[in-house]
Amino acid sequence: MPDILTCIESFLADKAYDAAERVLDLLKNAGVRAVIPPKSNRKEPREYDEEMYKARHLIENFFAKLKQYRAIATRYDKRASTFLGGIHLAVAIIWLN
Repeated sequence: MPDILTCIESFLADKAYDAAERVLDLLKNAGVRAVIPPKSNRKEPREYDEEMYKARHLIENFFAKLKQYRAIATRYDKRASTFLGGIHLAVAIIWLN
C-alpha cells in the first residue's frame, strides 16, 4: 500500500492543525502543501492560500447540509450501495433547492 502522503498535493485544515512538529513538518517533508491558517498567537505568522481555504469552507457547508437528512447522518442503511443511493438522492435535492 502506498504512503498516503505521496498521493495528495494539498492538505486543507483549520487552525487546530497549526502545529509544526505534529503536522506542518510532516507535510513539508512529504512535499505536501499545507493550507492551514496560522493561529492568532503564533510568533511567526505563516502564509497560506486563502482562496483554496475558502473552498474548504464551501465543502464544510455542503456536508452540514447533507447531514440535515436523518438517514444520512445516522446511516440507517445496512448496505453501502443503499447508503450511496441515499446520498445521491439527498445531493440531488440540495442541488435542486
